[in-house]
Amino acid sequence: MVRPSWSCVPALSVGVLLATALTGCSLFGRAEGATTSDGAHAAAPTPAGRRVSLVQQLGPAGPPRTLEVEPTGRWQCRDCAGDGVDSTGALTPEQTQRLQGMLADPALANETDQARQYKQGCIDALTSTLLIPPGLTITIQDCPGEPKPPVAYQVLLLITQATPAEDKTT
Repeated sequence: MVRPSWSCVPALSVGVLLATALTGCSLFGRAEGATTSDGAHAAAPTPAGRRVSLVQQLGPAGPPRTLEVEPTGRWQCRDCAGDGVDSTGALTPEQTQRLQGMLADPALANETDQARQYKQGCIDALTSTLLIPPGLTITIQDCPGEPKPPVAYQVLLLITQATPAEDKTT
């Protein structure tokens, strides 16, 4: 007669207990009222999601505006509209999904400043720099005739149109 091996029971019990505890924590975290600014529940974090930061400056002397977008779609903007006001909010789930799809696009690697051998083309133009960890930097200038990297430009449009990060100083 083969006796059951009891050595795997404690390991299995610990695994089940840990999974139950983690599931409970994530449920309680949402139940404690994590909501977006419009009252909707915040989207659950996307483990494979990417963060993106945007730094914009109008000309060399203009004040920088910064926007940070988390993988969950939550965003925080400093001097977003060039008016000194800081803002926070969240993208819609559809916008977050679109953004994460674009950030996962392998074509972004070919749109970095290094890959394009980017050189600044205009002096007094709006310069937008996307920083996408780990290590992708993509600069886009609002210069007539300057080609826009396609995927990065769509990222720029999505996050600036969905937040107050647009130039209101002109």
